[in-house]
Amino acid sequence: MAVGRREDVSVASPRPETIEELFAALESPLLCYALRFVQELSLAEDVVQDAFMKLHAQFDQVREPRRWLYRTVHNLALNQRRQSGKIIPLAQTSASSSEDRPASAEPEITDPQPLPDEQIARWEGIGLVRLSLETLDERSRELIRLKFNEGLSYKEISARTGLTVGHVGYLLHHALKSIADELAKTGVIP
Repeated sequence: MAVGRREDVSVASPRPETIEELFAALESPLLCYALRFVQELSLAEDVVQDAFMKLHAQFDQVREPRRWLYRTVHNLALNQRRQSGKIIPLAQTSASSSEDRPASAEPEITDPQPLPDEQIARWEGIGLVRLSLETLDERSRELIRLKFNEGLSYKEISARTGLTVGHVGYLLHHALKSIADELAKTGVIP
């Protein structure tokens, strides 16, 4: 197939290559070529995409698009390689101190505090739970307090209240179901 342009093509020559035809023919070979330089498929894909975007912007000025694409991919891949060499991962910044501690003891980089909107949503949810607790009878509230505030087992709650273990479980189940229904009405839980 001739690699001519519309203005270079004589009447007898075949149709000139379009960007789409070049992409179909050269995408895979260019990916392999770029991958040799950047060593990572996603980076190689970016390099090839950038090269085709540059070709698209200058298509009318480029005389030999195949050769131009290979040269552009080569240059972009070398630029990418140079740029990635400048990036130093945080885990490697203190090599001497990383030998002293296990890999699982990496420092926490994120802020442990929730975002303001998350904190407001949490407070709102807590307020709605407290309101739903108020809808329960006094005995159910006391059982929930013993279970969740004091962390007692059903057997310990039974000993404190004089109820059977089975009755404690039954009352807690229905109290929690009632709270869940209230929270579902307000949209806190689905």
